[in-house]
Amino acid sequence: MKMIKGPAIFLAQFAADAAPFNSLDSMCAWAASLGYEGVQIPTWDGRLFNLKEASESQDYADEVKGIAARHGLAISELSTHLQGQLVAVHPAYDAAFDGFATPEVRGNAKARTEWAVDQVKRAILASRRLGLAVQATFSGALAWPYVYPWPQRPAGLIEAAFDELAKRWQPILDYADEHGIDLAYEIHPGEDLHDGVSYEMFLDRVKGHNRANLLYDPSHFVLQQLDYLDYIDIYHQRIKAFHVKDAEFNPTGRQGVYGGFQSWVDRAGRFRSLGDGQVDFGAIFSKLTQHDYASWAVLEWECALKHPEQGAREGAEFIKRHIIHVTEKTFDDFAGSSTDDAANRKMLGLC
Repeated sequence: MKMIKGPAIFLAQFAADAAPFNSLDSMCAWAASLGYEGVQIPTWDGRLFNLKEASESQDYADEVKGIAARHGLAISELSTHLQGQLVAVHPAYDAAFDGFATPEVRGNAKARTEWAVDQVKRAILASRRLGLAVQATFSGALAWPYVYPWPQRPAGLIEAAFDELAKRWQPILDYADEHGIDLAYEIHPGEDLHDGVSYEMFLDRVKGHNRANLLYDPSHFVLQQLDYLDYIDIYHQRIKAFHVKDAEFNPTGRQGVYGGFQSWVDRAGRFRSLGDGQVDFGAIFSKLTQHDYASWAVLEWECALKHPEQGAREGAEFIKRHIIHVTEKTFDDFAGSSTDDAANRKMLGLC
């Protein structure tokens, strides 16, 4: 068995204009002071990372690695969640998602998609320069407005959406394969890849592409009421990244999975800081260890109640407690005996 790496922390939710959250160097110092061993870097935040330079310059990539290393940290993955989102956007979400793109392509869906594809590809190159194996991302969504089948969906609508989604991602996946990088799609409501079935629909259309893999985040499955432990057993060979994030689901007579258009504080399903929700992380870390997941456990802080710095501080120790130092021997070895083929055959009555 292999041992999970960590703890690491996703920097996106903490980045800000004030120190120590306004540069990679100061954020690495902060993360290290809390006990983290790795950082996941959002590639869209210019305060922390220059994606264009990282994709074109080995010197810059080495500088970024050096910044993390000075603080005793590794880079776990690069994230292109926002750019991946823009690879496929239904027109209903054009205005909401336009702000994720560079100003030059806003208001132009075709140009925005081309920009997003280039961004994801640049992150693939940057990942290679940084010596990474996995890139975290979103799939984007064309079918999401039709997730609930009312009004009745016309025949072929969802199939057409997934055909187009696969068409857009196939060249990116091939490019990732050329450069030895796995894409780990975060399975997430709001994305067309939001559960196991929808992931399989996509995977079928990209012909089981070996680079079309998964980022596992159990919090999204709690809010969907999906079995997040069975999911690991089904998809463990495809799980290449792991966001450690908690959640709770407390339905009432007034609201359930859909939340009644309430704020995060007032929803039946809401994200929580580690240890404050309902996710069974002991079982998750056991399952992942059993299936030889050997990449990073990365804190993604999202909580409707707790301050992010408290969540980050508590999260490092929480992850450390749950990482299993794998055994090198079987617990009942003390009662074992040496291998003897003749004795085995005798015990079975074969001689």
